[in-house]
Amino acid sequence: MQEVFDYIIVGGGSSGCVMAARLSEDKNTSVLLLEAGGPDRNPLFHIPAGFARMTKGIASWGWSTVPQKGLNGRSLWYTQAKVIGGGSSINAQIYTRGNPHDYDNWAEHHGCRGWSYREVLPYFKRSEGNEVFSDLYHGQDGPLGVSKPRGALPICTAFIEAAQEWGLAHNPDFNGMRQEGCGFYQLTQRDARRSSTARAFLKPAQTRANLTVRTRAEVSRIKLEGHKAIGVLLRHNGADLLIRADREVIVTAGAIGSPRLLMYSGIGPADHLRSVGIDVALDVPGVGSNLQDHLDLCTISQCTGRHTYDGADRIDRTLLAGLRYYLTRTGPATASLFETGGFGYADPNAPYPDLQFHLGQGSGIEKGIVRIKGAGVTLNSALIRPRSRGSVRLASSDPTVPPLIDPNFWGDPHDREMSLRGLEIAREIMAQPALSKYVATEVLPGPGTTKEDLLRYAIRIAKTDHHPVGTCRMGTGPDAVVDPALRVIGACGLRVCDASIMPRINASNTNAPTIMIGEKASDMVRGLAPLPAADLPVRGEASAPP
Repeated sequence: MQEVFDYIIVGGGSSGCVMAARLSEDKNTSVLLLEAGGPDRNPLFHIPAGFARMTKGIASWGWSTVPQKGLNGRSLWYTQAKVIGGGSSINAQIYTRGNPHDYDNWAEHHGCRGWSYREVLPYFKRSEGNEVFSDLYHGQDGPLGVSKPRGALPICTAFIEAAQEWGLAHNPDFNGMRQEGCGFYQLTQRDARRSSTARAFLKPAQTRANLTVRTRAEVSRIKLEGHKAIGVLLRHNGADLLIRADREVIVTAGAIGSPRLLMYSGIGPADHLRSVGIDVALDVPGVGSNLQDHLDLCTISQCTGRHTYDGADRIDRTLLAGLRYYLTRTGPATASLFETGGFGYADPNAPYPDLQFHLGQGSGIEKGIVRIKGAGVTLNSALIRPRSRGSVRLASSDPTVPPLIDPNFWGDPHDREMSLRGLEIAREIMAQPALSKYVATEVLPGPGTTKEDLLRYAIRIAKTDHHPVGTCRMGTGPDAVVDPALRVIGACGLRVCDASIMPRINASNTNAPTIMIGEKASDMVRGLAPLPAADLPVRGEASAPP
């Protein structure tokens, strides 16, 4: 007998888990959540320090970018989660929302009515269970655990002091009245455990009889009748199994997976689909375009002693750290390894911060980053308001062939110039007196580096922050893929509800906004009135251009 559900959600990531939990609150509906990856049973998904293994291939699709022209033809490893909880199960757990002007920009310049900061803030707050802050900007009753760091070492406090010596003001809350400054990040953790959307939203909801969750369930195509989505085709024993959706198919497969699935289903740029042998069901030129991401550069310094977590992965220390964690919820295993950072300016004319810093308590934490001998410390700098735009395309009509991911890093010369300025600022911060007790010398890029040397180093060391967005752009105009209610333009019964709908990337980590999108989208799907807009004091930053 053919299976039928009211809603089929394709992709059990940060947004998909939220939507499955919220939609299944209505006992009169049936919800199916399909995730191509496996369950999150491995303890590394729940121990905060497990992040150090995640960018190196655990629970990922194993994709890379096409050669990047702006990086002299380098292809970059491109981690995309393949596990229940998606990015929220493998990220560094940093809880930042970006700048309020990010969302006002969506509403004012991209035709996204209902998505201004005052209108989305209530959805951030609804999801949030913050253990520290309870004010106009934060919620304490939501399912998502948000906490202060437990694994920060003294070098983190020294970094904050050094950043202040350089000129950044201390900021205790990057999600509050202002974004600029330096301080400790808030983390998506509860009781010293990662608070992924799989654990925070989905797990409590799985007791409901009207919610079905299937992992290792890869959807090959959305089934259409004309322009109406009637279900999905699931790969099963070498054949496609149709599961029907009475109300809607909701795509939450991420900024790479969502346009990929639409294109395999015949929804996308007609010329491109024909070029790879896919019949065109609906010509939507913007599908797969407008890809944006944050590119990261880093400086690595040698420490004067064991001031970071380098060496903690030695087998005896790992065993002791694990025992300490399970007995007391303290020690190295509680560290996300990136607990400290800040926001500043590379471009002095930018209307709001365009740089973000992450202090890494060690070296070689992420794939592609050098691990030095002894104890090291890393300071990452990322341009968070890039101008470059890339794309996601299909290499073949065969779904087993990886997509062509082209973030077009440094396609705009301004991005390269500002990224290099950000690296210079990072080096200056690490050289401040407050860190002299902890930092012996800069190892990379190294003392005496010329501008030419610095550019060569940057091209060699640059990596993604794993923040792809924008490939199913929300808004109006010929390149829009979804309308402000996240319905695919020209289709019926089909929505996209994840980071791919962002018209412009937010100026920070992207997981919190993706959760917010799931929260707001769930109300739209259920036909509920939007939460009342927040009543906030006027901020001091200038108005942001498109």
